[in-house]
Amino acid sequence: MSKKPAPVVLFLAPTEPVLWERLTALGYDCRDMQEAPEDQVFAALPQAFGIVIRSRFNIDRKFLDAATQLVFVARSGVGVEHIDLDYAAQRNITVFTSPEGSRDAVGEHTIGLLLMLMNHLARADRQVRRGEWIRGGNRGHEIKGKTVGIIGYGNMGQAFARRLQGFSCKVIAYDKFKTDYGDEYASAVSLEELKEQAHILSLHIPYLPENHHLVDAAYLAGFQHPIWLVNTARGLVVKTDDLVQALDDGRVSGAALDVIEYEDQSFVHLDPKLQPAAFHRLLELPNVVLNPHIAGWSYEAEEGHAQTLTDKIEKTYGQQ
Repeated sequence: MSKKPAPVVLFLAPTEPVLWERLTALGYDCRDMQEAPEDQVFAALPQAFGIVIRSRFNIDRKFLDAATQLVFVARSGVGVEHIDLDYAAQRNITVFTSPEGSRDAVGEHTIGLLLMLMNHLARADRQVRRGEWIRGGNRGHEIKGKTVGIIGYGNMGQAFARRLQGFSCKVIAYDKFKTDYGDEYASAVSLEELKEQAHILSLHIPYLPENHHLVDAAYLAGFQHPIWLVNTARGLVVKTDDLVQALDDGRVSGAALDVIEYEDQSFVHLDPKLQPAAFHRLLELPNVVLNPHIAGWSYEAEEGHAQTLTDKIEKTYGQQ
């Protein structure tokens, strides 16, 4: 009797070698198509038992229909806005993500952004490099004694809350998808309570259609105190035009944005020259800190994503 062919896994995005190595050891036929053009990828899809992706392709009906034997999609990372989850479910295709792999990186990075923002660290560094020695103008604000509000209390929100221990601040969280989620690191509150109490707002929610421009003028106007805003979630969650206006009128004391509304789908490119006026206003404001979508992109997180995905695939499908 001939041996059953090994299930094919197409790697459409780079990952740490451990994912390839562990899947191969489990008996999968791993094939490197990271640089393959779209027509070659589509030609190979009918053979695929699984695919490993980031954000290179829209995993839509056309893609999934071409993958006639597909059993799983392993998304190295968190966001799934480019995957048709409903159609995948109809096809009984499992979609794995790996937020556990980068939650610690995001938790630490969010702390870093908040400290930079409230203590003007980036601005002061630039000034000293220019030969300017400005002390009073860079006086900071302490986290101690303030209330930190976390929107979204999953992997990332929890990791941030844990790292706030020791700052002597109050931490509260709101998550519309959860119940009984308060813990030793954060108290669960209603959205209304969070807006009444928070001095600092940190966003840790996925991009969903209902979250598009969630943080707009009306949302920001609902806070009792001026807030420092940190966004390490998705750029499209915040309406940049409204954020700029809130920064200009003082309703937002400062903003640290790891993610920008105008990023492309793969999050790897943003041409400042092509962006609207609101983006250029962000560049001008001294109380804004900007990052190129790197909060969850530590060296340790990359291996964490690979290990997490392999663990989930092995647990679900076992040795081949």
